[in-house]
Formats: sequence, C-alpha cells, structure tokens
Amino acid sequence: MKVDVLLGLQWGDEGKGKVVDVLTPKYDVVARFQGGPNAGHTLEFEGKKYVLRSIPSGIFQHGQVNIIGNGVVLDPVLFMEEAEALRQSGIDLPKVLKLSKKAHLILPTHRLLDAANEAAKGAGKIGTTGKGIGPTYTDKISRNGLRIGDTIAPDFKDRYEAAKERHLKAMAALGSEHHPQLAELEEKWFQAVEYLRQYDLIDSEHVINRLLADGKKVLCEGAQGTMLDVDFGSYPFVTSSNTVTAGACTGLGVAPNKIGDVYGIFKAYCTRVGSGPFPTELFDADGKRMRDIGHEYGAVTGRERRCGWIDLVALRYAVMINGVTKLIMMKSDVLDDFDVIKACTDYKINGEIVHDFPYDVDGLEIEPVYVELPGWKTPMSEMTSEAELPENFKNYVAFIEKELGVPVVILSVGPDRAQTIVR
Repeated sequence: MKVDVLLGLQWGDEGKGKVVDVLTPKYDVVARFQGGPNAGHTLEFEGKKYVLRSIPSGIFQHGQVNIIGNGVVLDPVLFMEEAEALRQSGIDLPKVLKLSKKAHLILPTHRLLDAANEAAKGAGKIGTTGKGIGPTYTDKISRNGLRIGDTIAPDFKDRYEAAKERHLKAMAALGSEHHPQLAELEEKWFQAVEYLRQYDLIDSEHVINRLLADGKKVLCEGAQGTMLDVDFGSYPFVTSSNTVTAGACTGLGVAPNKIGDVYGIFKAYCTRVGSGPFPTELFDADGKRMRDIGHEYGAVTGRERRCGWIDLVALRYAVMINGVTKLIMMKSDVLDDFDVIKACTDYKINGEIVHDFPYDVDGLEIEPVYVELPGWKTPMSEMTSEAELPENFKNYVAFIEKELGVPVVILSVGPDRAQTIVR
C-alpha cells in the first residue's frame, strides 16, 4: 500500500480540515506530519463548528486510527485544552489518537522566546502566531529539543530545567529578562504533560509502516501551505517546517516510493495571514468583499486575512514541488457575485514577463499579469452536483486545470461537510 498526502498549495488556510474530514471514510489511518498549534483546521457539520490545532481531522469518523507524527511540534497545554473540548463533544480521544514519541515539545519558555524574538526584530518581524513553534524547531535542529518520549524518562525534569535555563539566557540577551508569568505557565504545562501520558506514545514510523504492510490505507495531513515551506516558500516569511510532500516522508518515516496520490488544496482566490509578500493582494473593495463573504479570519488567532485574486504562478510552482496528482478547489462560492474574475498567469518584473516563481519575491517589485474571465453571478452553495454548476464557473475550473495540468476532482461550495461536489 501507498500513503496519500493532502496539503495546502497556497499560504495556508485553504480548507484542509474540511477535506480531510470528507475523505477520511476512504482511509483507515489519518496522520499529521508537520507543524504546530498555529494551524487551525476548521470543520463544520450537523450545525456545529470545530477548530483543530494539533489533532488530525480524521477523529470525527468512526474506526480510524489518528496519529500525530514525529514532524509535529506539540504544546501539551493547548493539546489538553483541544482534547478536553472534543471529549465534551462525546469523542473518546485516547481510544483513537496516538502520539509519536519523536514529536518535539513546545515548552513555556519557547512561547516567551518567540515573543522576545519578534519584539527584537521590530518592523522586520515575521508575524508569527506567538505559539513558540519557531523556537521549538530551532531547538530540534540544534539538537537541544525535548521530545514526547522524554516525558517518561526518569531525568525528564532535569532535561526540562536545562532547556529552560538556556532559553532564559537567550531572552536576557534580547533584553527580555522578567517573566512573572513563567511559574504559572510551568504549573499548567507539567499538568498537561501528565495528561499526555494517558495516550499511546508510539514509535510512529514502525506503526505506520506496519499498517501499510497490513494493507491499511493511510492519509497524511499537512498543515499551513506550500508557500510557507521553510525551503520553498516566500522566505523568510515562512513557517519552520517542510509543508510539502517531502515533509510527509520525514515527518512520518514513510519512504518516498510509498507516496501515492497527492491532493493539492487551493482556494478559488488567494489569502495570506501575517507579514510577507503577496503579489496578487487586493487593497480595494474586491479584497474586502472576499474577506467578508469568505469570513477570512484566522481560526486560531482571529487575525484578518489578506485577500487577492488567484496566483497561478505560485500554484504552478506548488504543483511541481509537491507532485500533485489531484486538485481540490475550496470556497468557490465566495466569488459567486463578482462580475469579473481575475487570474494571475505571469509576473512582470522590471518590464520582463516571468512565468516561473522567482527566488526572492520579497525583494522584488512584482506586477501581476491578469487574465479576466466572466463571473457566474449565481449562488452555488445549495448545489449538490456538477450538472447544476453555472457554465462560467465550469469555464473558470477548466481554465485553472489547463494552466496547472492537473484535474480538479473536488469542488467546495460552502463550509459544511455536505457542501462538497465530487467530480
């Protein structure tokens, strides 16, 4: 058996949670392979709304195994809050969720260090969510991190104290020395670490490969989006992990030859949260309409998302990097009332037309080259089959397929699980 991968092709917030939930019945296992609790996957069904930060989006189905992989960084406090909220909804999480021993822990001082780093950057700040994710990945790469498996070691407290002292020295060097809230944060953190111990702590690479050998179907769930990948995104305004298909291999211990279908998710337009380049960003009434109609606010932070027309230069790049085999277009209904739909097919840089995504989008004056298509001016949120869709919308989808060279297999026309059209 091979694993299928589902990931975002833009700057995150594409709607991955809903699609994982829709696809999960086809799979025996859903595994999250990277990222931290800054990624809020929103799911809506049966009149209820759920926001998942670290827990895979397959937990609402029955019988599936859900795994938090080694490539994830986990905040025990936020995890416990999220898990308890789900328990109150009737979900027996310890029964269906397993945690990789090799996943790294976000410490209380990681969050403080995150804030200190951002403050020190001033106007050049990245725009992180302040959840301590960057400093946790920094410790991982510098071989100073604490992992979930360490929580059962007899000297765990000593390892924690050593990490804390290192962080306090780093913060002092940044001019941040007083942390009156640390004792309270630590108390909650250690309580949450105790809570973690009721879950199955597993060697996830062995478990996943055994499941594959037993013929089980595995879906790998990514967080954020391709354009936030630490290697291939709009650096330095990126996240701290590999959000691309290759991240599923390193984040779960799956060999490259075990990758099957790659589902690439994108919005019918484009959004971005936080700082960083965004060539097709709109500052006019159209951008505001997209934000208002699409409820474009962060699921975890509530931050206003920047909105713009679809960027096919970035999408072509994302399709190439990820080896996308199937496309999924989200929030198609948000554009229902626009007279004209624009799509950026190329960039103009210093008077030259550029077809490929450039090295440094942050340092360039980019003018998007747009193709204009007629809007469909038809509400689609109640439509349940492809035959009902307006012709101009079908033409928009066909145009995107031609530009990207990959078929669009699922269309989302609303936030609910039921508002999904499979082609």
